[in-house]
Amino acid sequence: MGSDKSSKRYNGFENLYFTSDIKSIPDHNEMTTKITTFTIDFYEDVLALWQQCEGIGLNDADSRENMQAYLNLNPEMSFVAVADDRVVGSILAGHDGRRGYINHLAVHPSCRLQGIGRALVVHATDALRSKGIQKAHIFIFNTNASGAAFWESVGWTSRDDIAVMSKVLAPGS
Repeated sequence: MGSDKSSKRYNGFENLYFTSDIKSIPDHNEMTTKITTFTIDFYEDVLALWQQCEGIGLNDADSRENMQAYLNLNPEMSFVAVADDRVVGSILAGHDGRRGYINHLAVHPSCRLQGIGRALVVHATDALRSKGIQKAHIFIFNTNASGAAFWESVGWTSRDDIAVMSKVLAPGS
């Protein structure tokens, strides 16, 4: 974030405001970013963001209907970053009562290296911690070197003692 940073928390996880220098957005020398709970009202903008970000794998599980079900199952656990009335970042977080899971951390390419991703991670991990979750996992594509580097920079460690296995349970997944 820029040197003129100010952070304030309102209503717990509700909002985080901060100012950062954004020089790559036309007509913007400075941008105030607000982090707020991801509701389904943000879906179209978040989907557009995900489509612009490398390292995000999208499929039918990311449909509006499925996202609404996810957000209902994990209320106030996922967040968006909004600046100048546009979504510039997002993170999905949820849990199974025992472990937390983070998916689809995305920051618009023109807004990276401003602290938005780190702020989203803090919000998501604070939300998980508030539910008694002591450990969380993320899934990163093996080809996503920049994503892996980011997660390592915020204190996450790669594990080589486990592998992910998947099975399609319904067509279109």
